[in-house]
Amino acid sequence: MSTATARPLGLDDAVRTVLGEGARLREAQTDALAGLAEADTLLVARSGAGKTAVYAVATLMSDRLTVVVSPLLALQRDQLDSLRGSGLRAAAVSSAVTPKRQREALADAVEGRLDVLLLAPEQLVRPAVADELARARVGLVVVDEAHCVSEWGHDFRPDYLHVGSAVERLGGPRVLAVTATASAQVREEVVDRLRLRSPRVLVHDADRPNIWLGARASASDAERDAAVVEAAVATDGAGIVYARTHRHVEELAAALAEAGRPALVYHAGLAGKARAEAQDQFLRGDADLVVATSAFGMGVDRPDVRFVLHSGPPTSLDAYYQEVGRAGRDEEPALAVLFYRPDDFGLNHYLRSGGGSRPETLRAVLSAVRDRPGTREELAERTGVAPRSLSRALGALVRAGAVEEHDGVLHPEEREGRQRAVNRVLADIAAEREHAQAMDRSRVELVRTYADTGDCRRRLLLELLGEVHPERCGACDSCDAGTSVDVDDAPLHAGEQVEHTRWGPGTVSVVEADKVTVLFEERGYVTLDTAIALDGGLLTPVGEA
Repeated sequence: MSTATARPLGLDDAVRTVLGEGARLREAQTDALAGLAEADTLLVARSGAGKTAVYAVATLMSDRLTVVVSPLLALQRDQLDSLRGSGLRAAAVSSAVTPKRQREALADAVEGRLDVLLLAPEQLVRPAVADELARARVGLVVVDEAHCVSEWGHDFRPDYLHVGSAVERLGGPRVLAVTATASAQVREEVVDRLRLRSPRVLVHDADRPNIWLGARASASDAERDAAVVEAAVATDGAGIVYARTHRHVEELAAALAEAGRPALVYHAGLAGKARAEAQDQFLRGDADLVVATSAFGMGVDRPDVRFVLHSGPPTSLDAYYQEVGRAGRDEEPALAVLFYRPDDFGLNHYLRSGGGSRPETLRAVLSAVRDRPGTREELAERTGVAPRSLSRALGALVRAGAVEEHDGVLHPEEREGRQRAVNRVLADIAAEREHAQAMDRSRVELVRTYADTGDCRRRLLLELLGEVHPERCGACDSCDAGTSVDVDDAPLHAGEQVEHTRWGPGTVSVVEADKVTVLFEERGYVTLDTAIALDGGLLTPVGEA
């Protein structure tokens, strides 16, 4: 373990320790640090903005432990190397280390021998881990890759839904959530699900102007994949090709090898050792091409990636821009092209649908909590429900207001002394799930809007992610083709508040030549014909009669 750095340090000394002599904080870093001691913070800043340095500096300025919730082992490994390189005493509690080392790391955290402890959300909610951390002097909890709270919160990583209650159990330390991109809807979900208290939401420019953006439609799977292989073979330098299933990854890798450009393979169906070896080869530069599912990327910080190709669209624009952002981190020219066919979006609807908890599981867990409050371990033993399914069910019950968590113990909610009937609770959860699925369907359609547009692709992408970029970029296929339009004189503008006769209030997300996409709270993202919506009185700018 590295030698301890005396704390607390002043801002200048902390910056010098983390970034080196003569280095200066970027604007996003300065903004995040400015009020972090007083308020929870959500920082949205582009890849390469130095988000890890923010909490490293904050830790050195404190005399308390920082806990980092980090979703992937590969990402934790890179963060550990970076933190230790800055002189911080850092360790991780994960499945990659032995139980003995986990216990040692927790003991070091409690006894003040650690500056930073990294763990996955599943570790944070484990009773043994939570009990130990409750004894430590935790001053800051960092949720890295915070968009995962939204992307994975419904089903895939249900323990993200319990990070907020875990923070309360640690005594309510400050929370810093960081991510490279997050649309307005995702930002709201992060704030809500992490239970951020009167947070500062800092959104910095996500634009990566050195990355040329394009999209290409195909009539069939074979045509789409052939175009991907052709582009990968024709483009010099290191690259990442994304596919959506394990089988698709293997098929593309075989086609690339046959075309004379062999590629590494990375997907969750491989053994952990094989995945780690593939990632290490790519990061070291021993291999220049990898075909992967979305599981590949977090923690991949190779600066000279020249292209990112997608064979089929991702399930959200947030995910797409996260993956695109792995290109051109050296600020040199790079390209990102989405290859798709219209039917691909049907698979995306399926991938985002998610089943949620079964009614019988929800009934069993709710009945057990009402019968006798208990910890997760106790509830798992009494109900026989597997830990993952239990977390998913508890997350749904907490969101529905039927269950509360205090100091690691789950209690029934008894508002005004009355419990809602189990059937009413289940109906509320079903309604919430239906709303979430409607929002997810609208996110899929947002990707279709991006793929099909003839307008400036960068402007549309950034505005759909919640930024205002009215200018044509000059570095996308639409601008190259001359089909991008000037929207300065459009009747509506990004960020404008509007009212729909049926769907109520909404916010304009992006304006195209003849279409407008609006985010409605209950409906999600909807694309409308501008002239029909305005002339027919369906859509009215707020403030107009």
